[in-house]
Amino acid sequence: MTGLGWASVPLYRVFCQVTGLNGTTQRGELAPGGIGDKVTVRFDSNVAPNLKWRFRPERPAETIDIGARDMAFFTAKNLTDRPITGTATFNVTPAQAGKYFTKIQCFCFTEQTLQPGEEVRMPVIFYVDPKLASDPDTRDVRVITLSYTFYPVDSPRTPS
Repeated sequence: MTGLGWASVPLYRVFCQVTGLNGTTQRGELAPGGIGDKVTVRFDSNVAPNLKWRFRPERPAETIDIGARDMAFFTAKNLTDRPITGTATFNVTPAQAGKYFTKIQCFCFTEQTLQPGEEVRMPVIFYVDPKLASDPDTRDVRVITLSYTFYPVDSPRTPS
């Protein structure tokens, strides 16, 4: 039972990535190429109350070619006088579009450390899989929202 409990989190994560459950996006390396159909991607940004950062998309939305590689930028600024490390969680709505939203590169893949007062520009490179247009559950989707929430990463404690 202990082993099953320990393995359940990574197994659930893999299941969500394969199925797109709860708006989980995919990871990829190469976009297949545009198909001449368009979708609007809206960008949403949030910051946990205990993380003193300002975080927002540079543009609130973009209309993109389905299947074509695209890039969006977010900015984050540390509003404190000390370095802070954050990590971003993400999801896509509508949830059934998650399995067709593929990230090639994203700031959300690694922790981000901002120095006091530092402001950074962070890209996300992505595409929407052309299968979105032929799936009966998603073929009518014309707006997808990509949402991020940044949380602080607890710093390791040094023995005293």
